[in-house]
Amino acid sequence: MSEQIRVGITHGDINGVGYEILLKTFADERMQELFTPIIYGSSKSASYHRKVLDYSPISFHIINHAEECSRGKINLLNCVKEEVRIELGSATPEAGESAFIALDAAVRDLQAKKIDVLVTLPINKETIQNEQFRFPGHTEFLQDRFGGSDKALMIMASESLRIALATTHVPISEVPGKLSKELIVEKLTTLDFSLKRDFRIELPRIAVLGLNPHAGENGLLGDEELQIIAPAVKAAQEAGILCAGPFAADGFFGTGRYREFDAVLAMYHDQGLVPFKTIAMDSGVNFTAGLSVVRTSPDHGTAYDIAGQNRASEESFRQAIYMAIDIYNNRRAYDEARENPLQKMFFDRGKDDVRLDLTQEEEDKV
Repeated sequence: MSEQIRVGITHGDINGVGYEILLKTFADERMQELFTPIIYGSSKSASYHRKVLDYSPISFHIINHAEECSRGKINLLNCVKEEVRIELGSATPEAGESAFIALDAAVRDLQAKKIDVLVTLPINKETIQNEQFRFPGHTEFLQDRFGGSDKALMIMASESLRIALATTHVPISEVPGKLSKELIVEKLTTLDFSLKRDFRIELPRIAVLGLNPHAGENGLLGDEELQIIAPAVKAAQEAGILCAGPFAADGFFGTGRYREFDAVLAMYHDQGLVPFKTIAMDSGVNFTAGLSVVRTSPDHGTAYDIAGQNRASEESFRQAIYMAIDIYNNRRAYDEARENPLQKMFFDRGKDDVRLDLTQEEEDKV
């Protein structure tokens, strides 16, 4: 393409591993050849981490507005200009405020189409809370900013596995009360469309997990499967979605049945994320589907325990960038292919029940 995709990147929690994986990623100069990065963060925080981690060869192009970005450079939009105290490995209000300022600035630019996609580095969900951010995570915040009639869906994705969540960041005790036939059908509809448009899978196959042990054992261990999940699967099937279930989660992953499907819908956070991170921790990506914008993130948190120790892997963050670019391009191709469909130029005159007779042709070959 003649124009590079502008990838907005938020610096996340400055006391975690965000800047470390960012510096490691852009130590490979080939990254700037693929896209134009615009990092929403703090030049002072970047300098601090660069010094601690000894990544002095990396230089940032400091800008104050997204329009000032330059192709081929690591653009850092200095939206957190004040001196911020960095306490590696600690959760502090200052770090939370810094994370929100960067996120808010990037989202505003995404709304204004000054950047094409958004990649977010990990935040601390407690310290970022304020009057404008009263959400359990990025997914819910972006749903509020961009949702409208669209519904956000959290998908954890890698090359070999995609797991979507029916419920996200809610206490386990509240999960059964959150589930409904309508909710599951909505999530399956969003997931099915995302697989087609964002991942270019023509006829996606979706597995649906049960809520209870052994998928409820026909009501012995819980009736959510009988009353909610199975009826939702049937309704989705009748709507043309290729889905099956509910499956018992332990056996489903233990026997490798996930390999038979293009995606899995889990009922709650840990049911989906425990197997996903066990299988694809280093290369997994958190993708917010169902919205008009593209947002991805590495599949890990702030990792306070190893912050500043040069031990963090940048692979998940790198894959998050690649996936954001791929999804952006996939959406453009999908939408363009359906923008001006060709009109039918002729009509068949035969009856609907006419079948070709190939018997004579076959006899001639004998």
